[in-house]
Amino acid sequence: MDTLFETLANQKNAKSFPTILRKVRKRIETNFSQLCDQFLFIRNYAKNVDGLFTRIIGKITAFTVLQYINKTNNKPIGQIKYALL
Repeated sequence: MDTLFETLANQKNAKSFPTILRKVRKRIETNFSQLCDQFLFIRNYAKNVDGLFTRIIGKITAFTVLQYINKTNNKPIGQIKYALL
């Protein structure tokens, strides 16, 4: 908590975020990081826009399926790398 206060202390009109917003933001950043690292979300070799959308939807669907597998096996949903083990 001290680091959060130190970060906000040097800003004008600084307000701390509610806990729920911090948790949601962390979840979003974690999911995006996993998509980029494990599914190579940024690297796409699509030839046209339809191909790009198809590849992105496929990667997001695979990510969601792995989260669902973790949920049904009572594992943390954020650890998608080990979902099929």
